[in-house]
Amino acid sequence: MTQVFNPPVRTLMGPGPADVNPRILSALARPTIGHLDPEFVRMMDEVKRMLQSAFQTKNALTLPISAPGSAGMEACFVNLLEAGDKAIVCQNGVFGGRMKENVERCGATAIMVEDDWGKPVDPNKLEAALQANPDAKVVAFVHAETSTGVQSDAETLCRLAAAHDCLTIVDCVTSVGGTEVAIDRWGADAVYSGTQKCLSCVPGISPVSFSDKAVAAINARSTKVQSWFLDMGLVMGYWGENTKRAYHHTAPVNTLYSLHEALLILEEEGLENAWARHREHHTALVAGLEAMGLSMVVDADCRLPQLNVVSVPAGVDEAAVRATLLADYNLEIGAGLGPLAGKVWRIGLMGFACNKTNVLFCLGSLEQVLREQGADIVAGSAQGAARAAYAG
Repeated sequence: MTQVFNPPVRTLMGPGPADVNPRILSALARPTIGHLDPEFVRMMDEVKRMLQSAFQTKNALTLPISAPGSAGMEACFVNLLEAGDKAIVCQNGVFGGRMKENVERCGATAIMVEDDWGKPVDPNKLEAALQANPDAKVVAFVHAETSTGVQSDAETLCRLAAAHDCLTIVDCVTSVGGTEVAIDRWGADAVYSGTQKCLSCVPGISPVSFSDKAVAAINARSTKVQSWFLDMGLVMGYWGENTKRAYHHTAPVNTLYSLHEALLILEEEGLENAWARHREHHTALVAGLEAMGLSMVVDADCRLPQLNVVSVPAGVDEAAVRATLLADYNLEIGAGLGPLAGKVWRIGLMGFACNKTNVLFCLGSLEQVLREQGADIVAGSAQGAARAAYAG
């Protein structure tokens, strides 16, 4: 007989979802009200304001899509591209490849700018592609590539695109709340994120933001947006500034409570404090990993503090290590994707999970499991190195 599902209590230190703050879990349990209730509309306006703060933007068209980050990505592409358009897509990991797929499904042509996995997008390659394709409408790139743990220079890439009269689509799924996202300073035109990473919220919502230039491009379309659900012109009837909202869809009321609480927590901490916290614990984690003799995949100057990609030692069964960590320690870390599959682990330090207790727990557990597998590592040094890093 089927029984009530009670999930195990895990420590989530993979690429997402991350551990959810108990305050956010509590917010989910608040009474459900109608998605057109005046009190819910008031909360919607607060969510928009706090999203603008998290994105560092004044964009009026800033809102949460009622679906996960992949839908936020699709919303950006289907609203800005029409059949026959040309988009330059920078790929240095899995999610640049998903951008290409979106371009093609819009009936547009993708011009690829490719860099090695684990390396940031090369602005010189983008500049060459822009010069070779003066008719390009959009430049798309991933700010924080979740598959590799590398961060690209969004401000430089957006500036190059603007100089060639291109709109920019930027994936900030893993960066919002963990490292700086500055839409207005960058000059980015369409940005999407997710709730399940550094915001420490539950999965299922995708914050997006569109610049005035992007809105003008949407309004100038010669064809309808191919997705009814993600058509920003329709969605804004519900998320707009008017007190009388037009029904578009039944919003996930309780999930939006949780996003409101997540953004409130971020606001209370302060953006710069949140970024500094992620850097501090990242520094300690890396010190511990390297003290064991493990090596980081991404160079320090472009490494994401919230997503740490470490090479698997020779002779170690990486999947067996993850399985043992999960079974014996209730600790989740992530596997590699694409060409990095079987070669790396992805260790997340995101939002609520980014703390000293988790860093020390992860290092101690990983060291023990590696020793059991007979890995050639320096035993007993990881936690000490991390503590030394915390001591400054």
